[in-house]
Amino acid sequence: MIVTINPATGLTIAEYPSMASGEIDRLLRLADAEFRQWRQTPMEERSRLMRRLAALLREQQEAHAHLMSLEMGKPLAQARGEANKCAWVCDFFADHAGEFLKPEESDIDGARGVVRFEPLGVVLGVMPWNFPYWQVLRFAAPAIMAGNSVVVKHAPNVTGCSIAIEKLFVEAGFPEYLYRAVHVAPEEVDRMTGFMIDHPAVRAVSVTGSTGAGRAVGSKAGHAIKRSVLELGGSDPYIVLDDADLHKAVDFCVAGRLLNSGQSCIAAKRFVVHSAVIGEFTEMVVARMRAAVMGDPFEDGVEVGPIARADLRDLVHSQVERSVAAGAELLCGGRLPDGPGCFYPPTVLAGVRKGMAAWEEEIFGPVATVIEVRDDDEAVEVANDSEYGLGSAVFSRDQARALAIASRLEAGNCFINGMVKSDPRLPFGGVKLSGYGRELSYHGIREFVNVKTIVVA
Repeated sequence: MIVTINPATGLTIAEYPSMASGEIDRLLRLADAEFRQWRQTPMEERSRLMRRLAALLREQQEAHAHLMSLEMGKPLAQARGEANKCAWVCDFFADHAGEFLKPEESDIDGARGVVRFEPLGVVLGVMPWNFPYWQVLRFAAPAIMAGNSVVVKHAPNVTGCSIAIEKLFVEAGFPEYLYRAVHVAPEEVDRMTGFMIDHPAVRAVSVTGSTGAGRAVGSKAGHAIKRSVLELGGSDPYIVLDDADLHKAVDFCVAGRLLNSGQSCIAAKRFVVHSAVIGEFTEMVVARMRAAVMGDPFEDGVEVGPIARADLRDLVHSQVERSVAAGAELLCGGRLPDGPGCFYPPTVLAGVRKGMAAWEEEIFGPVATVIEVRDDDEAVEVANDSEYGLGSAVFSRDQARALAIASRLEAGNCFINGMVKSDPRLPFGGVKLSGYGRELSYHGIREFVNVKTIVVA
């Protein structure tokens, strides 16, 4: 059985039966058969159904937001925003998939060259719990609009969300087996994921999750010679230069660190700050982090909900304690609160140096690390001194200076005077241990197609 637990109370929400390999085999074969029909469906009909899915997400926003907050502790206002963003990505690909997949023609020495973008088949999605709707739909919407079918293995602790998303596709009118969810017990995840990747019906894999999960799934996909896209962890540096608007920088840094209670791959995890402004910046950040309201995700005004699971909360606390033991200064937070639930207070660590857990590891919780640098070159050096390369940000009143730093950062994206976020109109993904491949925009929809060349003499 799969057991889901409310991280705010520690109480059991529900129990679900896990699927055996025979049932999963049947679903994969039915999804493959559905794909062969769906690939012939006109783009106009695909778009109509995808727009209906977007409309349902908006109409049912409160129910889906409630489920997210219940299962993984997301503050309710942020859960509502996630449901709306999912509707946006559905509408975006409904509007633009035809344009993104339009055949390209060229003259090849008097012959006619045509490049077509054709669907692959069943695409397996291995999805995480932290954005239980958004991570799924930002992958599934373009894959389905491209003509593929989708099977999702969601994180066990958000099984209710997984079932609800599957019901949305059916209610929107999509074919019954075009989008399906499989439910795998935690102890069976590695074996069953390998079984699905090896299955002849599965043609590609998309993974969003930890670097460990990406390494495990990516190696299986590579062994099976199947395409994969990995969107993995991050330890995003937010560089604050000596000419930055500090009020704006602090606003974005704190918001980026506390979004989803710090449980985001693109959270602002490392504040890399010029020595000329580090004192004032740190004082402002500590004041804001102390003032952030932590509590029941269903209560108005709560900014920080619980960590999604007890083991994850314990890992965050261990990383803070190990950093302090190595010489980091604890400026606020850093102590386990009394009472039920997996709460962890907004925390600030200063004096963070190379070798400390807060420097070397991704901290998946509301913990900000402040690192002092002397100049722009050292800022770039520190920012790049990470195994990760997902997002980054630079704060400066001098746009040319900020752009020069952005060009030197080893990251999949960089936001200048703003917070890192994903957007359907822009490609999203990372480098180094943050993964490979891209999601969203026309780059994302072309990840799961056969780029077929045709030459007509």
